[in-house]
Amino acid sequence: MNSLIAARDRFGASHPEQRVTVNGREWGVVEAGKGGPALLLIPGTLGRADVFWQQIAALEDRARIIAVSYPGSGGVREWSDDLATLCGRYGLSGVTVLGSSLGGYLAQYFAASHPELVTRLIAANTLTSVADLKSRPPYSSDLDNSPIEELRAGFGVGLKAWAQAHPEQAELVELLLAEAGGRILEPELRARLNALKRGPELPPLALPSGQIATIEGVDDPLIPPPMREAVRARLKPAVAYRFESGGHFPYIARPRLYVGLLEEQLGLPLTGEGWGGGAVRAR
Repeated sequence: MNSLIAARDRFGASHPEQRVTVNGREWGVVEAGKGGPALLLIPGTLGRADVFWQQIAALEDRARIIAVSYPGSGGVREWSDDLATLCGRYGLSGVTVLGSSLGGYLAQYFAASHPELVTRLIAANTLTSVADLKSRPPYSSDLDNSPIEELRAGFGVGLKAWAQAHPEQAELVELLLAEAGGRILEPELRARLNALKRGPELPPLALPSGQIATIEGVDDPLIPPPMREAVRARLKPAVAYRFESGGHFPYIARPRLYVGLLEEQLGLPLTGEGWGGGAVRAR
């Protein structure tokens, strides 16, 4: 059996996703921890809230965490306001928000739109402009009317190519194929894709550089070097974490390193893997 899927499912059994309605949209929420710094985790297109299971399990005894699954309607603007409402409902303030990929774009918008809630931003494996996405698959498709099987199959092509090039990540690819293949429901998948295709321009960010970090992967097939450079240029992070391996999903492929950087950003004692070997901590 796939060990990653088994571990994720064990986590899900003890941390079931709650369904929470905000402004007419149904979000999924995984809540963990009773005290400590507040952490909001926002996944990318191919992840539900429990995709961060390894980080949540490592930090829940020292932090107050909510991780979210996207609803089946709305977009970046609406979701940003929904997240503010969720933070209020769960009693989170002074939030460190980490978003990956689509989640990284939303996290930037949220931090800019609700500065009263966010004290630290971690923008991971993401981008700062959606202006050119409409000409790139799958965003070039009619995302409202294309058969869902075609959209799901498109993810499969890229993931299977990654598995062939990186056989050591075969279990990770299998987990993501299950997400793309149906674990993420059709309305939710279409909404995620449209959120970037129709995404608004990011508003100015008031956070000082000392409260901003970025994460990127040298081997990330979805975020090429110019996009990574644009993220750093716009955000001017105090710390830019660079994974030498881990692709677009280092939180799954390199979980101990990811826990270590979160501990550093949250001001917690280090129990995760230090910044040597397969990754570089660059200022």
